[in-house]
Amino acid sequence: MENYFISTNEIQLYYADTDMMGVIYHANYLKYFELGRSGFIEALGYSYLAMEESGYFAPVYDLQITYKKPLRYGDKAFVRTWVQVNDGIKTIYAYTIVNGNNEVCAEGTSTHIIVKKDSFRPTSFKKAFPEWYLKYEEIKRK
Repeated sequence: MENYFISTNEIQLYYADTDMMGVIYHANYLKYFELGRSGFIEALGYSYLAMEESGYFAPVYDLQITYKKPLRYGDKAFVRTWVQVNDGIKTIYAYTIVNGNNEVCAEGTSTHIIVKKDSFRPTSFKKAFPEWYLKYEEIKRK
């Protein structure tokens, strides 16, 4: 049995998030990915803020999203997040956004690298945060 970890966070859908068609505007899904990533990190007992305070950032390097079914104001929605790749240099988080009927509305990934705050030079996640890196290795989806 695989030992991977999936974090689930409820998404609050606001009327202001809709577009002229009455559906959630496509760019808002990126905020939901970030909600998922932040919730995932916190669920494991780590802190992105602590990473920044120790002199590092984890900017987005690449982003992929596929829209399957629209969300509308009033829908229940959840983002499920897990680690897909963790190679010591980059981490790829995977996301599935589902509605209250558990139908997939969007899915995608965000790729992050670790950079030094003062220079924005890439650095190894494995070296900068060895414990965090090893936790991801333990729980990533294979």
